[in-house]
Amino acid sequence: MTHTLNEYFRRREFLAAAVATGLGLGTRPSCGATGNTALLAGQGIVDTTPPLGIELAGFHRAPGKERRITGIRRPTAARALVVGVGPTRAAIVSLDICGVSREMTGRVQQQISKQTGIPASHVRLCATHTHAMPTFRYFRQWGAISPEYMASVEKKIVRAVELAKADLAPAELYVGKGRAPGASNNRTTKTWKTDEQFTKDSTDADRWLDTMVHVAHFQRQGENRDLLWYNFSAHPVCYRDGNAGPDWPGIVDELVRQKLNIRPSFLQGHCGDVNAGDGKHWIGAAERTAQPVFAAIEQAIAGGKRVKVDGLRVETEQFMLPLNIELFKQWLAAYKKDPAKPGGGFVDTRFAEDWYKSAAKYDLSRTHFPIPLTAMRIGELGLMFHPSELYSYYGLAIRRDSPLPNTLAVGYADDIIGYLPDPNAHKAGEYAAKVVPKIIDLPPFAPTATRQVAAAAVGLLGKTVG
Repeated sequence: MTHTLNEYFRRREFLAAAVATGLGLGTRPSCGATGNTALLAGQGIVDTTPPLGIELAGFHRAPGKERRITGIRRPTAARALVVGVGPTRAAIVSLDICGVSREMTGRVQQQISKQTGIPASHVRLCATHTHAMPTFRYFRQWGAISPEYMASVEKKIVRAVELAKADLAPAELYVGKGRAPGASNNRTTKTWKTDEQFTKDSTDADRWLDTMVHVAHFQRQGENRDLLWYNFSAHPVCYRDGNAGPDWPGIVDELVRQKLNIRPSFLQGHCGDVNAGDGKHWIGAAERTAQPVFAAIEQAIAGGKRVKVDGLRVETEQFMLPLNIELFKQWLAAYKKDPAKPGGGFVDTRFAEDWYKSAAKYDLSRTHFPIPLTAMRIGELGLMFHPSELYSYYGLAIRRDSPLPNTLAVGYADDIIGYLPDPNAHKAGEYAAKVVPKIIDLPPFAPTATRQVAAAAVGLLGKTVG
């Protein structure tokens, strides 16, 4: 696979330019329905279980030692939710995969628009980020893309949305929340604060952990089954063998289906600094996360409150993420000076060599990188979609500062750009700030980039109520 930073940026520029011709892949005029119109909701689920033999993603494997699928632990799926208020429709897809690319998202959005009439700008494609599945976005030595499997899944995503649209029925929306202590831990530090301590004065000088599970419960009448979508923040990294599957969300799916007779759909949260489990037991122990998440879902359903739905509105933006080009130059110079000892931030010398072949061609005048941000308002419920592995503080801050009474921050949406950490991570040269940009094949981000993204996210949510 031929891939360079400049080629990637050119593809991004094409996507941005496509907006002007009606493709709907970047900044679009706002579009929404308002007024006391009934909420419609429908769901479609299509199996996406991968074939044996293709590569799994999420962990480094040197060329020749790739991690391939040898078995299926649990089946995987594309789960689509279509909501409507008045003439406006929007679709949200939860996909059991490590990551999706902006290019793949654009293709899927266009095909869904063609097949269903839902505007491309109203379609969100959200990866669960399971590390027990392949990737549909380039990762350097972290799992190769299978073009054949990706093409198959793209068709299945479109089919899931078609089924969801056909399933539309009047619904009432209830939003609930419950805590899942022990289901997650902040993997970057031995001490952290939790959402229970988060206030208007909290800052990113501390490390945080969001223990809250949020549930959007669409109650429908008659023979129309209820729909349950939940949001929680924890990396699905419990399994490292060759068996494919959703990781801990797969066990949650089984528990909810068996005990509540409803099939849940998962939207990943702000888990950039968060692993599954209590920090002591998590590798191979997905149940230790799934059980408390399930208990929190039960609590959230029981305490759910009906939210007013007076409209559906979607706001999209192409945010220009600032890059740290000076640091990038230092990386290039260090490698060029001594390729045999490239210094920190490289997995091994073969990884470093592959990175340099691409990075040396980068146009250093490109100081910003375009990323998709989308805010969706379903009445009093806000959803903020972004393509990153956001550190916990910023997800909590978006929820705190949102103008809506209920807000979910959804990561890995419409692309994956790697981690968006706090300034301290950049200062300390942590894995998230120093290594992952090389895996994703991007220059490092500016130390305050995440603060800017969080502020833009809150501003975009504000536009949905304006």
